Order: sequence, then C-alpha cells, then structure tokens
Amino acid sequence: MTTDLDTAARHTTARLALTAPALVAPFRAALPRAAATVGRRLAGALYREDIGDARERFAGVGRRHGFDRLEVDKLEDPPADLLPRGLPGAAALTEELTNATVNLALALARPQPKDPGDDPDGRALAYERVAIDGHNLHPCGRTRLGWDTDDTLRHDVEAGTTTVAFIAVHPDLLTGDALDLAAGYDGVPDGATVIPVHQWQRDTVLRHRYADLYAAGRIRDLDGTIEAAPTAAVRTLLLPPARDGHRRYLKLSLDIQVTSTRRSISTASTRNGPAISTVLHRLLADDPTTVLLAETAGTALSAGAGRDGSAILRDGLDRHLAPSETAIPGGGLTAGDTLDHLVPPGAGSALHFVGAYARLLLPPVVGLAARHGIALEAHLQNCLPTFVDGRPHRIVFRDFAGLRLYLPRLADPPPLWPGSVVATDDVDVMRAKLGYTALQAHLGEIVVRLTRSHDLDEDRAWREIRAALDEAYEPLLRDPTCARAAKEDHAALTARTVPHKALVRMRLAGHGDRYVPVQNPLHDP
Repeated sequence: MTTDLDTAARHTTARLALTAPALVAPFRAALPRAAATVGRRLAGALYREDIGDARERFAGVGRRHGFDRLEVDKLEDPPADLLPRGLPGAAALTEELTNATVNLALALARPQPKDPGDDPDGRALAYERVAIDGHNLHPCGRTRLGWDTDDTLRHDVEAGTTTVAFIAVHPDLLTGDALDLAAGYDGVPDGATVIPVHQWQRDTVLRHRYADLYAAGRIRDLDGTIEAAPTAAVRTLLLPPARDGHRRYLKLSLDIQVTSTRRSISTASTRNGPAISTVLHRLLADDPTTVLLAETAGTALSAGAGRDGSAILRDGLDRHLAPSETAIPGGGLTAGDTLDHLVPPGAGSALHFVGAYARLLLPPVVGLAARHGIALEAHLQNCLPTFVDGRPHRIVFRDFAGLRLYLPRLADPPPLWPGSVVATDDVDVMRAKLGYTALQAHLGEIVVRLTRSHDLDEDRAWREIRAALDEAYEPLLRDPTCARAAKEDHAALTARTVPHKALVRMRLAGHGDRYVPVQNPLHDP
C-alpha cells in the first residue's frame, strides 16, 4: 500500500475504470472533501494530544470545544503533510491516513444501498449508513487496510450486502458454542462443528493461512451462504429475518484494519460475550429505560492465534421495541440532518434535548460503574437511543467486547477467558473507559453538532450535562453500599483534567490504549 495520496488515488481510479466505471468521476470529485475531512480530524487530534508544534500551528484556527477539541474549518494541506517531520511512527500512520482518505472518497462516491427493510433493525441500519465519515474523532475512521478497491466495492457498508459462508472444522479445532443458523435459514449447512465466516475472510485468509489444515481435511469449505447487510462496524452483519421472523446480528472475524484495530476477534471475546450479557441483564433487569442486545453464543477456531474464525451471535432490536419506538444508532444520530429533524429550531430546544438525552444515557452508565465496577463502552457506535414522538425514550446498548470490569467492585464476576483484557484491577482504567466513551466521544459530539446547527451555547450545554451527571449520582451517594465509590468516581469525572484517548499517539506507537489529559468542561471553576 502506498503512502502517497496521488498514487493511491490513481490506483483506485484504475481499478474503478475496470470494475465500476460509473464511479470514476464521483470518486475524483469526492477526493478533496475526503482529504479535508481526514485532515480536520487529524489536526484536531494533533492539537488535543499536543504533538509537535500543533498547539502553536493551529492557534487562532477553527473553533474550540470541551475536552480540548478543535474543529478546523478549512485546511489546504493534504492530511499527511500535517504530521511533524521526523515523527517516529509517521510512515505507518501516513499509510493509514492515505488509505482512510481514498476509502472515504470511495464511500462518498457510491450511491446509497437499497433499503435494508422497514423493521426496527432495518431502520436502524438505514440511519447508521448516514454516518459515511466513520468514527467521529479518529482521523483514520475509514481505513480498510487489507482490502483493495474490489474488496471494498463488494463488502463495505455502501455495498449493502455481503456474504456469510460456512466451514466445517475438526472438533479439536473448535472452542465455544454451536451457532445453529441452519435452524433459522434454508440451505445453510447443519452440524455442531460448522462455523459461519465472512466470505472474504474464508477466501482470502483461511484458505491460505490454514492451507495445511485444509489439505489434511481438518477444515473444509461448505456449500450454502446467507446474504447479510454490513453495519458501520463492517465485520458485524445484520442477518435477514429468520424463520421465526426475528433478525439477528453476526459479528465475524475480518482481518483488515479499521481505525486502530485489525478486526479479527479473540477467543476471549467469543466466550466472554454471552457470560457478560447474562450478568448485565441481571444487573439492569429493573431499569425500564435500558435495553441490552444480548450476545447469545460465540465460537472460535482454535488454530493459529485463535482469532481468524471467530463468530458471535447477537440479538436484534425487533423483539425489544414497541411499535412506536424508533432506534437510531448514535453515529447516525449525529450525522447528516438527523438531529435537525428531531430537535426543533433554536438554542432553547437544543439545550432541552441535551438535558433529556444526558438524563437517559448517564444513570445506567454511572450506576453500573459505581455499584459493580462495570464501565460500558458507551460511545456512539455501541448506543442506540430510542425515540417516541421525537423525544428520547430508552437507550439500547450493544457490543460488550470493549467494556472494562473493575474486579474489586464486582461481587459476582462472570467466568472470563484467561487473560481477558476486559478485566482490570486499576480503577482509573475503568473510569477512563467510562469518561472517554460516554462523556467525550458521545455527549461531546452531540454538543458540538448542536452548537453548529442550533446555535447552542456550549457552556450552558455542559452545565446542563453536569446537572444531569450530579442527578445520576444522587441515589448512588445515598446508598451506603456504593457511596464511597460513587463519590470517588464523580470526583474523577468532574476533575479539572480528565484522560482522553490519544488516537494519534496510539497509531504512532502501533499498539495499546493511550490517554492524554484534557481540560474538562464538567469541572466546577
């Protein structure tokens, strides 16, 4: 993969000319917008993480928001030219920025895929597809490292559909549950050792990486496929309605890099997901404002690194929502004109919406942390607020692979796979996960969006969110079983500075979570 944007764009143009000539002109036209989007997010991250001379370089440029967020309106330089010269790790990051720019331009050039359906999950996916830019803070939100243009055209979100294939494996190579999709779909192979796999993963990764096991007959490709719809998570696919009328999601290993991570799935995630789902359902059973999309089964191919043939089955929305409810994924909520339709014009309406939304999101999130040491990864992609007559009604949480369990607070922890990264003995790790996802990446994006569209006063918005946060902690501070933990968590979340995920520093290092301190708009002056 080249790091030069012009060369990468020429390569993509050449492939499009052969396979999708109608996209050549729209792709070229979309490149400047894509480069500007990637550049703006990179500039914001460089500024927030104080890399090189970014604080001086962008002084007086753009608009500043809470948590040291900088939104730059115009940038003339290509994204890679914003990186300081001689920065360690810059070559690899430049490759990712180039890839993100080209893939964003390709996404912008493509027409919207066909309607995914008028059921709750289909409507949610339609909203999710509006968030074409990808991750709201990450400059590499549209990286697809490992895919070429043809792969992206066939399997990415804008393709509308992709294919679930199946392999049979020797019982010794299987860890986990039987995912019996044959019970729900015609023509799907049956058997306890049958694993669903992404078609690209089977054809490109498994057949080559495990050629010896194929040759020995210990892995076999099977006939039968299911057409499914890729979500914004790319590796998570919305299955069509099964014979029982319900839709489900299938999260599959996909050995490409999206944002900061190669999207294969650890064995730990396949085993922990159902166990954590059970615990969360028990702890939130009496909360009428929350819905959990349970991970009901998981399986993994134990050969190799144990990540390449993993699959997790997840419930859909359709069995949880009332007919009057509409679920909108957080990424779709803050993209396009969704908020314009939900929030009446004017700063007062926007402030009221922010308060109502914060009072929906924060109580279950901070309550789980204070009472049980569980920090949900409550960023935009994992949350689906529901609305009734345009008003926030309930909050749906999904995908529990990235949460953190602070074990000293969790009285009855689930059986976790050995070495699971979700478990921690460091309370600051748990708090950083909570604060970054729910407050900074989630509520922060809503605030920024409404300051642009509704002239919302940002200081007033954060005061309203602070009031909602204080209210969420009131019952926790009165409860002697968790009062001390609640007081300490509240102090950490409202401190003068708080940790913010360092998205660029992480990419420069190449691995692991990293955080930098940022100014906290929730702090009392």
